[in-house]
Amino acid sequence: MKSSFKKANAVVVGISPDSVKSHAKFMAKHELDLTLLSDPAHTVLAACGAWQLKKMYGREYMGVVRSTLLIDPEGVVRHVWPKVKVKGHAEEVLDTLRKLK
Repeated sequence: MKSSFKKANAVVVGISPDSVKSHAKFMAKHELDLTLLSDPAHTVLAACGAWQLKKMYGREYMGVVRSTLLIDPEGVVRHVWPKVKVKGHAEEVLDTLRKLK
């Protein structure tokens, strides 16, 4: 899938509040080849709308809502997918990217 994004001149970047060390371990375990950024202060996550109030078993807490933003080369957000489900999502993003070109 990464090669399809590369052919579309897209760069895939992941962001989470986990540490750089945790990211390295995760990427090695899952044999991932992508850029994964650490945002422990939630600065970028909040700016992107991905750091939100969540609820589970009646408990409220702040956490990451898995989201995707499609940002063009000028830095303009062209499309947002909030509350992403993994299955089929990469294909959906790639399809949208191709339609916007």
